[in-house]
Amino acid sequence: MAKTPFLTDVQTLRQRARQHITEGSVTAGYAADREVVLKLLNDALATELVCVLRYRRHHFMGRGIHSQSVAEEFLEHSNDEQAHADEIAERIVQLGGEPDFAPEGLVSRSHAEYVEGDSLTSMIKEDLVAERVAIDSYREMIQYFGERDPTSRRMMEGILAKEEEHADDLAELLVAFPDETRGNGDGGARSR
Repeated sequence: MAKTPFLTDVQTLRQRARQHITEGSVTAGYAADREVVLKLLNDALATELVCVLRYRRHHFMGRGIHSQSVAEEFLEHSNDEQAHADEIAERIVQLGGEPDFAPEGLVSRSHAEYVEGDSLTSMIKEDLVAERVAIDSYREMIQYFGERDPTSRRMMEGILAKEEEHADDLAELLVAFPDETRGNGDGGARSR
């Protein structure tokens, strides 16, 4: 029984590398539907950007006796989400696409919602809901990418791990903040 070589012969690889050279890292071996991948990644980018904005608002609007530590958590999560957005945008460009940062339609492209909240507890809950949405949608993206686009899959796996960490952080914060109503001095939002 003849053994088939594991790798394509070097001459063939070199010849293919010279074809369509302007496509950068997207070679003939790229197995995913690039248009679908770019749409998924732009949706993830929108999700991350909406999360950045929501967390930033919560960072500045949280108020009450425990607000400083929670606001710091919101800011840390916002910075993480911005780093995710940057990673995703870079991957979109690597795949020959254009990252969609247009504010118009950002919320409609995002899987997570932008909900302001009116107390620390409601802000934490809204952020936790958004993290849970991101976790489920990113898991589905990872499954789609599979072996067709292992680079995008690994990137999203890293982002998913951080989103799961955020969800755990927020769930722990909820334990510290029982349901509260606006204006009781311990968890309201700042009024303008």
